[in-house]
Amino acid sequence: MNRDSLRIKIDEIDAQLVELFVKRMDVAGAIGKVKFEQGIPIYDKDREEAKIESLRALVDEQYKDYVEQLYRQIFELSRTYQKECTGVGNGIACRKRCGLLGEKLAHSYSPFIHKEFGDYEYRLYEVEPGKLRYFIENGDWDGLNVTIPYKRDVVTFCDSLTPIAKALGSVNVLVRNGDGTITGDNTDAYGFEKLLEKTGVSVAGKKALVLGNGGASASVREVLKNAGAKVTVISRNGENNYNNLELNADAEVIVNTTPVGMYPDNGEKLLDLKNFPKCGLVVDIIYNPARTALILQAEELGIPCAGGLYMLVAQAKRAAELFSGQPIDDSETDRVEKLLGEEMENIILIGMPGCGKSTVAGLLGIFAEKDVIEIDRLIEKKAGMSIPEIFESRGEAGFRKLESEVIAEVSKLSDKIISTGGGCVTVPSNYGLLHQNGKIVWIKRDIEKLSREGRPLSQKNDLADMYAVRRPLYEMFADFEADNNGDAEETARSIMKKVWSNK
Repeated sequence: MNRDSLRIKIDEIDAQLVELFVKRMDVAGAIGKVKFEQGIPIYDKDREEAKIESLRALVDEQYKDYVEQLYRQIFELSRTYQKECTGVGNGIACRKRCGLLGEKLAHSYSPFIHKEFGDYEYRLYEVEPGKLRYFIENGDWDGLNVTIPYKRDVVTFCDSLTPIAKALGSVNVLVRNGDGTITGDNTDAYGFEKLLEKTGVSVAGKKALVLGNGGASASVREVLKNAGAKVTVISRNGENNYNNLELNADAEVIVNTTPVGMYPDNGEKLLDLKNFPKCGLVVDIIYNPARTALILQAEELGIPCAGGLYMLVAQAKRAAELFSGQPIDDSETDRVEKLLGEEMENIILIGMPGCGKSTVAGLLGIFAEKDVIEIDRLIEKKAGMSIPEIFESRGEAGFRKLESEVIAEVSKLSDKIISTGGGCVTVPSNYGLLHQNGKIVWIKRDIEKLSREGRPLSQKNDLADMYAVRRPLYEMFADFEADNNGDAEETARSIMKKVWSNK
């Protein structure tokens, strides 16, 4: 058959698929209405996963993953349509109206998280301080997460507080009850408790330094005390402060609850862990970047450590239970944290010049629908000249300085595909910059297949000698390696399978 006749056949099949899809959506809408009338949640995770497996069993191995992707999309569309159709009589919606309340919410991962946890609407509500009372009393909401700067302010509007919220004097969850009253709760303590459990390190009887004395600090201190730790708060002006840290050099646990080191001020930290020889656990409740300067140093020193992403997801899981009135298994926290971590994570490609990093990065960008950043192109833009011209005018030292400056800025970002220059690994400090928000992949290609075009060092040096020097550096930087001696598309897909569970 020629191309035109094949296209006609595809058109006929597409028409049949659309007809069947419309019929399916009509039935899905009817099911949604029945669920609403019977008070049954629209989303049934166990049933959908079982259905996916049964559908995969209907096709040959080569089609199984495609069928799974297709039906996951169909199920999501069906749920959306059911929610739109849900109602009886005059179309009363059954979905609860929830969201995140704050003054400035330029970017938040909360909608992503709550989409995974609950079958309710979730929006971002940016409210000016002068309009806070009106929004709380008259806003169209059923449940709210509360963030900076309103965690203490909203206490005034609560008709009742849970014991933990009352003890902390801080609320990060509001629930509007059936009678119109508002209950204030605090899930930060729950989130930190779960994070502490996940580290597997007991704090009982240990001296714990808590950096900062704000609202988050109160939750952390409560959990640490309940776990049997001896807590000392470090603040800027208190009895124990950052100018007399030597008084607390015997600390065994250090927890940062301040915003120091948080995006966009990556790279900052309040203390040097080398001055705390007994420290056996470091926790930073910041989750962006994934690894703050404090966490990176803990990794370097071999100290058990954890960032704040798990706490963020765990406290959201508890909030979702309050919004929905339904218990959620703790295993869901692990699942959602994994998904969110993959969503936030940069994928950084390193490897010899000419190994195909740019090609693989471009394919990953297409397949995963993510932005691709070429470090060399940004260096050229910053310098106003080509890479060969930079080497000619500034030498390799000048180029490396520019390269590190660009890497420092780019690595602050999240959810990107980043292709680096072949020699970035020769500057040790670049590792922390790249590692703070990403997974590093070593793209490998046989030396005789490496391209030298437009690469000053490759043209001037013996590639075998260069590789001998750089190989241990690539091994040290990389989380894993990917062979690129064959088809670049296969290389890109092999990387996807290792880094994303939902792609």
